[in-house]
Amino acid sequence: MDGTGSERGLPAQCEPEWAAGAGRWLAFWRGIRETPLTPTLILSLSFVGFGALTRATGLSLLDTVFMSVFIFALPGQVVLVDEMARGASVVTAGIAVTATAVRLMPMTVALLPVVRERGGPKWLEFVVAYFVAITVWVESMRRTPLLPRPLRTAYALGIAAILVVSSSTGGIAGFLLAANVPKIFAAALLFLTPIYFLLSMLSGSRLIGDVLPIVVGMVLGPLLHLAFPQWDLLLTGLIGGTLSFAATRWMTRRRAS
Repeated sequence: MDGTGSERGLPAQCEPEWAAGAGRWLAFWRGIRETPLTPTLILSLSFVGFGALTRATGLSLLDTVFMSVFIFALPGQVVLVDEMARGASVVTAGIAVTATAVRLMPMTVALLPVVRERGGPKWLEFVVAYFVAITVWVESMRRTPLLPRPLRTAYALGIAAILVVSSSTGGIAGFLLAANVPKIFAAALLFLTPIYFLLSMLSGSRLIGDVLPIVVGMVLGPLLHLAFPQWDLLLTGLIGGTLSFAATRWMTRRRAS
């Protein structure tokens, strides 16, 4: 393939005009500039709740900024703050945060082949992999396939850069405003990012195989949480994914026959 949108069945003319002859720095800037306002604002508001949480647990503003930049996945940050508030050891907290990050591995595996430049600098791929989180993954998978391969990693890093800035800003605002933010409101803000992710997945679903895992997960998740609260996420993914895969295979074969 030619490295443009045609790799995913999109017409070559979908490539933006600015990409012709562009360098990585321009692609990086375009990634910053073209990241939609809605997910950026949602992420920033989510981190307002996180900043209020860190202050309520006795952490400093520096701690809040450090976690916003270097952990870069809100569930992992919330788990780390919770473990620290419980007085857990560094090893225990590290294991808990690592467990929450396992969910990002399939996203990383799916994204890297899309942005990989054959023969290009490998360190750029490692940096992109480091910043893989829900919003970065959604926007990168949506936008980078339209670009020439040499520009994709830089463009994805531009998306990550603006989201790091917005999340850190939200965390700082939440920390400074913690006394004026009701706890229930701060907790609700933490759910904005997963809600955005769910809606983005549904809006991008075109086949029954795309929708079925989401629907099955929404049904199984609450039930398994009541039955096995410590294993609900793992069991939901394992059982729901297996059932969805088997049902999709069955429907495809039936349609073909």
